[in-house]
Amino acid sequence: MCGIVGVSDNRNAAQLAYLGLFALQHRGQEAAGIVVADGHRVAGRTALGLVAEAFPESVLKTLKGRSAVGHVRYATAGDGDLKNAQPLIFDSVHGPIAIAHNGTLTNALSLRRKLEKRGAIFRTSTDSEVIIHLIARHPGPVEDAVIDALRQVEGAYSVLFQTPTKIIAARDPRGFRPLIIGRLNRSHVFASETTALHQIGARVVRELEPGEIAIVENGHLKTLHPFPAETPSQCVFEQVYFARPDSVQFGKPIMEARRDLGRELAKELAGKVKADMVVPVPDSGVPAALGFAQESGIHLELGFVRSHYIGRTFLQPAQVLRDNAVKLKLSPVRELLKGKKIVLIDDSIVRGTTSRRICASLRAIGVKEIHMAISSPAIISPCYYGIDTPSKSELIAATRSLDGIRRFLGVDSLHYLSVEGLLHAVGEKNIEKPSFCTACFTGNYPTPIVDFMIGQASRKGDFSPTIDGKDTEPQHKTVKR
Repeated sequence: MCGIVGVSDNRNAAQLAYLGLFALQHRGQEAAGIVVADGHRVAGRTALGLVAEAFPESVLKTLKGRSAVGHVRYATAGDGDLKNAQPLIFDSVHGPIAIAHNGTLTNALSLRRKLEKRGAIFRTSTDSEVIIHLIARHPGPVEDAVIDALRQVEGAYSVLFQTPTKIIAARDPRGFRPLIIGRLNRSHVFASETTALHQIGARVVRELEPGEIAIVENGHLKTLHPFPAETPSQCVFEQVYFARPDSVQFGKPIMEARRDLGRELAKELAGKVKADMVVPVPDSGVPAALGFAQESGIHLELGFVRSHYIGRTFLQPAQVLRDNAVKLKLSPVRELLKGKKIVLIDDSIVRGTTSRRICASLRAIGVKEIHMAISSPAIISPCYYGIDTPSKSELIAATRSLDGIRRFLGVDSLHYLSVEGLLHAVGEKNIEKPSFCTACFTGNYPTPIVDFMIGQASRKGDFSPTIDGKDTEPQHKTVKR
């Protein structure tokens, strides 16, 4: 998962992109970058680390241009080296062009091998570079080259291109990843989330539609729909976890969606759990816990003190970093929780190690009963569209029974929200044919996963999906000890 922002026709374009990236920092903490264009050239800087670390004031002042594109990176394709930090800048037959990409292409490795056989030399290990090589092989105007390149790729992309005179925005035909169009006076702006537009004082216009391309040149915005229509497959995990609570995505405020996830969870657990209080795992579990408490009538308590100087543990690239981050990040309030029966609310369980340490810390201070309730279904399949669930063997719900997970976590009962409850909460009207991608919960992938089906990628031997078919995995139900 990454975050992207674009600003056109503004003398403070780089500074505005910088501020927008701050609002998207939760989407990627490995690297950050900004490129600018002045009508003749494209130049920029990328650096490892957070936005503030990458762009001290002395560096930001050097980025001159009236258009800018920015990116915060959370690696899902390619390693964490600086060479993979975006935006990537290339010289091509169309002149200099930069790319900032959110998502993952599912046929990038296949295309890369074909391109290499034709003489292409790649300088990064990212899937995004494949798009640039495809663009470079098209002789026409750059926007036609972009369209031709995107016709050849599969998977998820919300992408911004910066040329000396244009910003081109594109979203894949299924709309996996969000991309928002905004307006700041005469400037057209783009961002992964509405919160980034609010950060820079821009007005939200609308979402870029699935399969739509927007071209900004000389202050004018032109939109195209060059691709055949596909069934929408918006990533529902954006609502569950990734998006900031003050954003609006896929037509629904994130805070409202997450409260509704908690409400649906409480409805499904009605009469099954007796507890003294509802306790959220901060910060991502708080909205769902509010909804759960409101629906169930069990009062909410803030049972953890969270350090705000530790990043999101799910986004830490190595397990040893995740483990230590958990210890530093959350401290249970002993006087409040000792001897109590609690419903512990979290948004998801991926590997289970973070939840296990949290539950162990609660047992250590004398919590009497822990009934863990998760405001999403069990994650049983890897994501191939831009979320770091790298292999099925690392997903606890894919390798253990529900009671096995409960025992691993050390809780008295464990409850997951159903897929139906999830879809109701995010506002889906057609549960049988949803407009959301739920592949990580069902194993039902909306597109061919080309690289992984033929065993070219790092998840070889780990892939047994259903493509646009029925669910192949049993759904988890409530279990008690």
